[in-house]
Amino acid sequence: MASDFRRIFHLSDIHFGLENNRALDWVKQEVSEKRPDAVAITGDLTMRARHREFAAATHWINSLEAPVTVEVGNHDMPYFNPIERFFAPYRRFHGMEEKVEKELDLGDLVIVPLKTAVRMQPRLNWSKGWVSQRALEKCLSALDSLPTGKRALVTVHHPLREVGTQGTALTKNGDMALRALAKRNVEAVLSGHVHDAFDIMEDTVEGPVRMIGAGTLSKRTRSTPPSFNEIEWNGERLTVCVRNLEDVETSDMQIDDVPENALPPRHEGDPVAPVRQIPRVDPPVR
Repeated sequence: MASDFRRIFHLSDIHFGLENNRALDWVKQEVSEKRPDAVAITGDLTMRARHREFAAATHWINSLEAPVTVEVGNHDMPYFNPIERFFAPYRRFHGMEEKVEKELDLGDLVIVPLKTAVRMQPRLNWSKGWVSQRALEKCLSALDSLPTGKRALVTVHHPLREVGTQGTALTKNGDMALRALAKRNVEAVLSGHVHDAFDIMEDTVEGPVRMIGAGTLSKRTRSTPPSFNEIEWNGERLTVCVRNLEDVETSDMQIDDVPENALPPRHEGDPVAPVRQIPRVDPPVR
């Protein structure tokens, strides 16, 4: 195995409070056995940001036998305490605060965070993403300071796609962020939120950006079973395997576009939807 080989487990939308314990036990065992170089969790650790949900999330994440970086999801912002949401929105991450938006150096590949969940925004639906100028500048500064030859994976919660109209876009300023990332040594942008996996090339005026989304490890499934992405880097190319307990092929686990409405339609106790059979085209080699 080449010395520059790296394995990353990309998890998302665990939603403690409606977590899938069978899937979590399996993932924890996979981490213990395969010892990935990093685990990237792209947000929504909890269902309603309750203290007991964060306690369970912290216990599980801290038990993983690998370096971990965690993004903040919209479900991780306090729902029932507006004062805390506005003035101390990340207080409930205590116990794993050192993992939140942590940059991980994996040699020739670096994981760099970009925050998309904000405490408030000038539109009614605060569950959607927003890339602030401050967050983007922080991410771009980290990318620009990387030594020559290093590639980056950028982690976000919301996909950087402005699906929808100007006022209801899935991620405000997402297109601006993609254009900026296209000009840098970014191998892919890892995200969650959608609850189904995807692997698509997004064209921008500055060039293409690969967007990789992870599914959910909760009971709030959309069209595919609970899953996570096993990403491998050989020094030249990323490959993605969507791991799941149902042994569904990666091509059938991935949706072919980012949906405008990314809210999972089902809740605990609802029947399981059939897995969609979607033809896939592998992204081009960069």
